[in-house]
Amino acid sequence: MSRFFSKKYSTLVPYTPGEQPKDVKYIKLNTNESPYPPSKGVIEAVSKEGGWLQLYSDPECSLLHKELSSLYKVEKSQVLATNGSDEILNFAFMAFSDKENPIVFPDITYGFYPVFAEINNIPYEKIPLKDDFSIDVNDYIGINKNIVIANPNAPTGMYLELCEIEKIVKSNPNNVIIIDEAYIDFGGESAIPLTQKYDNLIVTRTFSKSYSMAGARLGFGVANEALIADMNTIKYSTNPYNVNRMSQIAGVFAIRENDYYMSNCAKIIEARKYATKELEGLGFKVLPSCANFVFAKSESIGGEELYLELKSRGILIRHFTSERIKDFNRITIGTKEQMEFLIKEIKSILEEKR
Repeated sequence: MSRFFSKKYSTLVPYTPGEQPKDVKYIKLNTNESPYPPSKGVIEAVSKEGGWLQLYSDPECSLLHKELSSLYKVEKSQVLATNGSDEILNFAFMAFSDKENPIVFPDITYGFYPVFAEINNIPYEKIPLKDDFSIDVNDYIGINKNIVIANPNAPTGMYLELCEIEKIVKSNPNNVIIIDEAYIDFGGESAIPLTQKYDNLIVTRTFSKSYSMAGARLGFGVANEALIADMNTIKYSTNPYNVNRMSQIAGVFAIRENDYYMSNCAKIIEARKYATKELEGLGFKVLPSCANFVFAKSESIGGEELYLELKSRGILIRHFTSERIKDFNRITIGTKEQMEFLIKEIKSILEEKR
C-alpha cells in the first residue's frame, strides 16, 4: 500500500472474487454464473438502449421498479434496484448498523459480510454453523442485534425454511434482519411476502444467477417503505445514477420473459440432482443444496488437490482455504453436458490416484 492510504483501512481484508482467467478457455464452474445466455428480448433491448448512452440513466429506475413490484406483488415504494446485490447489502449495512447497532452472521457464509462491516466500522459477530453446516435458528432468536443470513447459504447451499426465517424476524422486532436470497430461485421459498408483515425485514436479490446477468451488475432489495427510504438516502448521497441504462432495460425485459429464466432454473436443478448423485456414487460427501452449486468433499482426495487437478484439465471450481472447509470445493452447476464432463474427469483423477 502507499504511504497515503488511510490508517482506518490498514487492516481491511478485501473480498476475493472467483478466478476469471484469460489464458485458457475453461469450463467455469467456480463463480456460480448461469450456463445459459440472456433471453433474446433482453439482448435486443440492451442493443437498442446502447443508442442512448449519451444520457444519464433514470435515477429512480421507474420502469424496472414497476416490473419488480408487479412480479413480487409489492408496492413500487418497497423496491430499490442497485448495482448488483452487493450494493443493496452495503446500503443496508451503512443505513442500519453502527457501533450501537452491531451485526451478526454465520461464520461460514458470503465473504463480503465481514468486509462490509469492517469498511463501515461496524462491530460484528460470527456465529458458528452446526457440525453439519446448518444454521441453528436458536442462535438468532431474540438476540437484539442486526442480522444478515444468506438463504440458501453460500458456500454450503443449505436452505433455512421460511418458518424459521420468520421466527428470527419476529423475535428481533427492534433490529433489522437482512435475508440475502441470491440463490432462492434454485430451491426454497422466498421471504419477500414477509416484508408485508414485518417492518424490520429486508430481502435482497440479484439478477446475476437465475437471470443470466452476472455481467450486468443488477440487484435489488424489497422491504418496508420506510426502510427503502432510508437506503435511498444512502444511495442519493453516494451514487444517484447507480444502475446504468443497459442494466435497467435488461432487468425489465428479463422480468417480462420470466418463464425463460425459470425454465433454465429447472434445468439447473435437474443437473444438480444428477451431479449430486454421481458425486455421492464416487464417495463424495455432498451437502444438501438449494442453490446453483454443490459443496462437496472426498476422503480420497484433498480439496485443493482436486481443484488443481481439475484446473489442469480445463475445469474451474472454487476452493476455500479456511480450516473448517478446506477439504470441500464449491462446484457451480452448469449444463447437463458440463456436469457429465466434470464427473468423467473426476473419475479419471480418482482412478489415477489408486
